[in-house]
Amino acid sequence: MRSLAGWLQRHADFTPDKPALHTDSGDLNYAQFAKRVRNTVSWIAASNLVAGDRVAWLGPNSADVLVMLFACAECELVLLPLNWRLADEELINILDDARAGVLVIDPAFKSRKEKLEAFGGLILDPSDLDSTSIFEQPLGRIVDDEAAVLLVYTSGTTGRPKGAVLSQEALQFNALNAIHMHDMTARDRIFTVLPLFHVGGLNIQTLPGFYCGAEVRLESQFDPGSWLSVVAEDQPSLTVLVPATMQAVLNHPDWSDCDLSSLRSITTGSTDVPLALIQAFHDRNVPVIQIYGATETGPVAIYQKAEQAFDDVGAIGYAGIHTDVRLLNRNGEDCDVDVAGELLLRGKHVATGYWNRDSEQPEPFSSGWFASGDVARRDKDGRYWFVDRIKRVIISGSENIYPAELERILNGAPGIVEAAVVGQSDERWGEVPVVVAVREADTVSASLVLDFFADHLARFKHPKAVYFVTALPRNAMGKIENQRLCDWVNMKPRPAEP
Repeated sequence: MRSLAGWLQRHADFTPDKPALHTDSGDLNYAQFAKRVRNTVSWIAASNLVAGDRVAWLGPNSADVLVMLFACAECELVLLPLNWRLADEELINILDDARAGVLVIDPAFKSRKEKLEAFGGLILDPSDLDSTSIFEQPLGRIVDDEAAVLLVYTSGTTGRPKGAVLSQEALQFNALNAIHMHDMTARDRIFTVLPLFHVGGLNIQTLPGFYCGAEVRLESQFDPGSWLSVVAEDQPSLTVLVPATMQAVLNHPDWSDCDLSSLRSITTGSTDVPLALIQAFHDRNVPVIQIYGATETGPVAIYQKAEQAFDDVGAIGYAGIHTDVRLLNRNGEDCDVDVAGELLLRGKHVATGYWNRDSEQPEPFSSGWFASGDVARRDKDGRYWFVDRIKRVIISGSENIYPAELERILNGAPGIVEAAVVGQSDERWGEVPVVVAVREADTVSASLVLDFFADHLARFKHPKAVYFVTALPRNAMGKIENQRLCDWVNMKPRPAEP
């Protein structure tokens, strides 16, 4: 296949003056976008980088990171977008695991450069990628279909970060699913506010938009007031919001007066979306369409279309046009209609596996299908409905928080005998992590426990409360009964102990 950069080249050939990208730092038409990619390709050609090398990126949403992604595609390098919300220690662990050779740090995060030098690779500013010469050949050279181009880290049930490897073919077929989902065309104006270090921000609409030749407006970070202002003034047709950002928009004082008429739909996902949020947009005649997927699936796998939104509220949709779906029971047998089972997904948009994990057994790709760890049911009409999560993941806003990761930190906390982390309902974030702990003495306070996380994990992962008990409930096998703890912390009024 031709590299993903060929998308830009073809649009630059046909419609060179067509607006491609709008950002706070300036606008690019398709000819200018392609030229900037060729410029970075020239820099790569003059560097010591070779096919397969990983280039990490730390920064807010910007044109620079998109230019680098397409340049990596042209040169068969692998882009590693980093979650800037992570602590430096977490970022260094990811950089080491990925064996990244280059880290590009946006000027907005230059204060973190000194600590991140510990990873040992070359650290650059985006301006360092400017080349004195421009690559003159048209973009879109022939590349290996399975050549990795995107490495996105996501934590598994153990809480240890794993890098999902997405090939150029995977991103192309993900784009085809997304285009079918949104009926996307070159006439669309896409408004991207989610971070590009997540596949949700990058792959649900942004890259598919460039495949179509659409316009993309890119915000460096989400702000509800800015979102409402842009929707009213710039009249975008498509955007993606997660439940936390939907709620923030609804809570803003400008919500009721904002003109939403340009929006053909709002796409959401990432969790079991509260129906009240969907209904609030439906009351304004804006269809809310749901998507189900994961980092490992590109993510576009199961989805609704706009014409189904008002009638199928709460469904996650149908299998994507390039996706195979199975539901399996505990015995590994296919489930009947309306019987819940684990979701397994297969398609060319699915990751080839996890980076540097060949020796681990087993992994969710081992059967040829991606085992999601999530439970759903399929109705008689073929629609899928999310039921529950097998994994203990806590979804806070749009971020995944894994209890095991926090519990490992607690193992070294002074004065703590044992502890567990579970999710507690939260009006703003949907769910937040809380600690249930057994302490050595009453002098061990909740603030002492919470302060222990300060230098170990990103702030959004920190627990929001600590509940002290005399013992953690365990089953006959001696394992902590996490569901019992979760039920207890969510009770109102709660009993003294679980």
